[in-house]
Amino acid sequence: QVHLVESGGGLVQPGGSLRLSCAPSRSIFSVNIASWYRQAPGKERELVGTAPFRETATYADFAKDRFTISRNKALDTVFLQMNDLRSEDTARYYCNIRIPSRGLDYWGEGTLVTVSS
Repeated sequence: QVHLVESGGGLVQPGGSLRLSCAPSRSIFSVNIASWYRQAPGKERELVGTAPFRETATYADFAKDRFTISRNKALDTVFLQMNDLRSEDTARYYCNIRIPSRGLDYWGEGTLVTVSS
């Protein structure tokens, strides 16, 4: 059973940056669709952005120009670079990797990001 492991969350001041990482517990097919979601307390989970393999990533309006999804050269880790963080970005961030060609859909347990002074 593959699961995703997220890391990099923590406490950051408004205006600061964090980089979240997501890696599968074992090697998976690299031709996949990687996405980041977030869920703030009392709110529904929402999409942050999606990065299909070798395609341009797309982002929710709140993430445009501040957040960037990328992969490492080995294509086994997905990152979410978050800049100019705001208090409203406080949430648990989840990584999702889908492999539609194989009917696979993986989730991590999330990593908590708190933006506060």
